[in-house]
Amino acid sequence: MERSDWWKTSISDISPGVIRYHGYPVEQLIAAPEVGMATMAWLLTRGELPSVPQARLLERALVAGVDHGPQAPSIAIARMAMTCGVGINNAMASATNVLGDVHGGAGQELMEIFATILQDPRPLPETVAAEIARLRAENKYVPGFGHRFHPVDPRREPLVAAVTQAREDGVVEGRVLEAALEIERQINEGRQRPIPMNIDGATAIIYAELGFAPVLGRGLFILSRSIGALAHAWEESNSGARNKGPEHRTILPDYVGPAPRDVP
Repeated sequence: MERSDWWKTSISDISPGVIRYHGYPVEQLIAAPEVGMATMAWLLTRGELPSVPQARLLERALVAGVDHGPQAPSIAIARMAMTCGVGINNAMASATNVLGDVHGGAGQELMEIFATILQDPRPLPETVAAEIARLRAENKYVPGFGHRFHPVDPRREPLVAAVTQAREDGVVEGRVLEAALEIERQINEGRQRPIPMNIDGATAIIYAELGFAPVLGRGLFILSRSIGALAHAWEESNSGARNKGPEHRTILPDYVGPAPRDVP
């Protein structure tokens, strides 16, 4: 094996004086007026440049997920880490490291469900009903729906509207959108208090409609949320606080262990 074969990549072509991404010279990408971060995320993960409407739709999803305040565990962790004297990169990494199946992974899970539904030859309502029944039988919730904080997630409507418009413009097929809306309809049948689609559900529609693999859906959300982690870490670094925990120092956790006792 030649030493140059140790790391092989189709993504970046780097040599003295040359930087190309999937063959495109970086100087041309920098100068192109329609190339932004969403375009670059698409290019590096997919190998080709998106169309302008595709990039704009992706951009909407990335914008929507950047932050949800210190009540989001990942953002709170970024702020706490910053008061421990670490670098801003450590605080950002601490935040993204907790974006797992429970906090930040629902979009990927829903994209996997979309893939299952769209491969099923049965009529859409029947397929969706079967998938919801399976999740309930396994004592699982339907990912991408419901929010512990918002009665109606304010990000749902503009994102769904953007996908709807993209379907009308021929940018996306709209099959994932139809599946998502059918899931939303069925899980809310007969309910006095609706279970709204949340940010994970709305962005999962966009990522899936644009053809991203489910695992990339999670990666794109993490990419988006890292901007919020950066902003909050920076803000907290200017507070002068040190060693901040999850609660104010005047609030102590409830102790539920044994009563005071002597060592025998």
